[in-house]
Amino acid sequence: MSSVADHSKSRLATRLCFAAAGFAVACWAPLVPFAKTRLGIGDGTLGFLLLCLGAGSVAAMPITGILATKFGSKPVILAGGYGVSLFLPLLVVVDRPASLGAALMMFGASLGSLDVAMNLHAVEVERALSRPLMSGFHALFSIGGFAGSGFMTLMLSNHISPFHSCAISSIAVASAVSAAAPHLLRTGNETPGPLFVLPRGIVLVIALLAFVSFLVEGALLDWSALLLVTTKMVAAARGGVGYMLFSIAMTTGRLTGDRAITRLGDRKVFLLSGLTAVCGFAVLLASQYTPLALAGFVLIGLGAANIVPTLFRRAVNQREMPAPLALAAATGAGYAGLLAGPALVGFIAHSVGLRGAFISLALLMCLVPALNKSVNGS
Repeated sequence: MSSVADHSKSRLATRLCFAAAGFAVACWAPLVPFAKTRLGIGDGTLGFLLLCLGAGSVAAMPITGILATKFGSKPVILAGGYGVSLFLPLLVVVDRPASLGAALMMFGASLGSLDVAMNLHAVEVERALSRPLMSGFHALFSIGGFAGSGFMTLMLSNHISPFHSCAISSIAVASAVSAAAPHLLRTGNETPGPLFVLPRGIVLVIALLAFVSFLVEGALLDWSALLLVTTKMVAAARGGVGYMLFSIAMTTGRLTGDRAITRLGDRKVFLLSGLTAVCGFAVLLASQYTPLALAGFVLIGLGAANIVPTLFRRAVNQREMPAPLALAAATGAGYAGLLAGPALVGFIAHSVGLRGAFISLALLMCLVPALNKSVNGS
């Protein structure tokens, strides 16, 4: 591809991939109660099974980095996208816990592969068009998530069976990937190089901050409602309002993030993002006034919005190790943080209380502005 028009088509294709990935992963959440009922399992067994999805993703990411280094991002995107479409319906037909665990592992592996490859392709499209685009791509993932959870909930609410709902969703995901396929950039390893390198230097810093960012997001998902309810700021039925505001603010921040980066540059936006998120935690934890505390969630979402997109861009653009392997390390660390976050908050809350656990999250988020120079240079 050489023309601006062709590269613009590649940008649209990348957007489709991000939206399809967000749509697919969100389709699973409304199906969890059906799976629990169908298999007749308890909360403990269900919790273990849910970990299989994340474990499959994390396990697949290093392999994805190797494959993308050798063959380029396009074939991995296609394999991951079609894999997601294939395994999603299996999640509602398997009738044994072990089978569901295996299906979730494969579904997670497909998602993890798609995640790494599409982020790699996103940076390649950025280079081709010479403009920041990563934040917008990540916004499409969030929008796809809203669409996926809403669509699946609508189908199930209208008494369409889980299998048929999943089948329709799978067709939608496969169609989006098929529409994107002709316009994905063809890249590969033109010169021989290592297929595995231990993360080092700036990649370790990027991986650490990705771990922290995803950890905070996962902790907010699982614990923000309990914080608001136990501090008597909202009724139990409205506990989810904090995470809802966080999600809306994050999506809004990503939709506007590319323009901010074009105007201010990665370094300033990254620093301001970290400071805004830290201020959000301060507002949330210091206020006893509900609207002000909820404004803290908005600030955290706006601050967190462009941290991960910037980290992933830097992972691909650094020169200390092959770009696909660096991105796989950063993405894998992020997913590990997403999995560890809820458990870590629970452990800290058991010792010092839930507010103390959220203070720990704020302190971890301080690493973002503190390490800005290490990530983005002087």
